[in-house]
Amino acid sequence: MIGRYPDFDVMSAVDTWDHATKKVVLARLEPSGPMRFFDTEQEKTLRAFCDVVLAQDSEPRVPVAESIDEKMASGQLDGYQYADMPDDRETWKAVLGGLDQTAGARGGHSFAEATLADQEAIIEDFSTGKLSGGIWDQLDPKRAWSVCMRAVLSGFYSHPWAWNEIGFGGPAYPRGFMRLGPTSTTEPFEKHGSTSEDPADVVKGSHS
Repeated sequence: MIGRYPDFDVMSAVDTWDHATKKVVLARLEPSGPMRFFDTEQEKTLRAFCDVVLAQDSEPRVPVAESIDEKMASGQLDGYQYADMPDDRETWKAVLGGLDQTAGARGGHSFAEATLADQEAIIEDFSTGKLSGGIWDQLDPKRAWSVCMRAVLSGFYSHPWAWNEIGFGGPAYPRGFMRLGPTSTTEPFEKHGSTSEDPADVVKGSHS
């Protein structure tokens, strides 16, 4: 309960969802089991990567790493991929190995053991396609970044805690929407933010 909608809890609407929807959403709040796809070292790097790109630096965390692991282990991928890229499962393992290689070359540590400043610098270079050498010579970093962030953001914004953060009212079926009008028009179950600034402008200002 932080940020723009500190008093909003999407779970207050749980009784408006049908049985199938309720089952799917509530399952996302259950404790996650051990990872099935990534090994112990890969898990450490994956968790560090997710923490940095999502700025999740304390508990409770949205379990994004677990979401990615489940997706890879089950083979329930997106159904499409870049023609010049390997399967997403291979891409993820290559990326995690590449992050560790880069961190080792720059500071002698694995990515998970690197300082936050070093992790952020590596992520910045990853996001702009500037990583090279080793694994990165066989893997297009820009495309790999796209593959990874698609899974990261999907895992994050499919979780009710993230819905609370952005004031999202959850599944509309079978409740539906009644209000038709400009974007400022709200449904009875929607909340106004506690602040009114445009989040995009705030982010832009923090980087100017």
